[in-house]
Amino acid sequence: MELSMLTEQARTALLELLGTAALEAGDLFVVGCSSSEVIGEKIGSHSSPEVARAVLDGILPVLRERGIFLAAQCCEHLNRALVIEEEAARLYRLERVNVLPQPKAGGSFATAAFAAFSHPVAVERISCAAAGMDIGQTMIGMHLRPVVVPVRLSVRRIGEAVLTCARTRPKFVGGARAVYDPALL
Repeated sequence: MELSMLTEQARTALLELLGTAALEAGDLFVVGCSSSEVIGEKIGSHSSPEVARAVLDGILPVLRERGIFLAAQCCEHLNRALVIEEEAARLYRLERVNVLPQPKAGGSFATAAFAAFSHPVAVERISCAAAGMDIGQTMIGMHLRPVVVPVRLSVRRIGEAVLTCARTRPKFVGGARAVYDPALL
């Protein structure tokens, strides 16, 4: 599999999602990525650090440029804990947990993020990400704040992995007479 193609697919998808998500500096952006699914294998069966790094290379520089924090979801063997920058953990008052992701226990993507971050820490959950990308049906929904809005992109796959993206919006409150700000939809 051509690694540069994976980097470009991830970057293109991210830019398209950011175009609709209206994120701000300081927001959390969650990514779950099965490198096994990206290469066309069953999730958790063929972890690939090289593939994970290629996907990360398409995502992390764009988020950093915008001041958005990446939250890299670990696999189910670490209960989908997340790797984030220590600064984000402090900002969001998230409790640090003691685990170092590995390709077969945490996943290659979280492992690559841990290596690429300036001051990485692991947290158990965030439940406050403003948007995210799920690459290979890794189930990131638990880390998004309510209300989640699916975003359909022109990029439907990264490698062989199904790509599902979402943003969030503020909750609607009020009744039949309520008026809503269209800019927040």
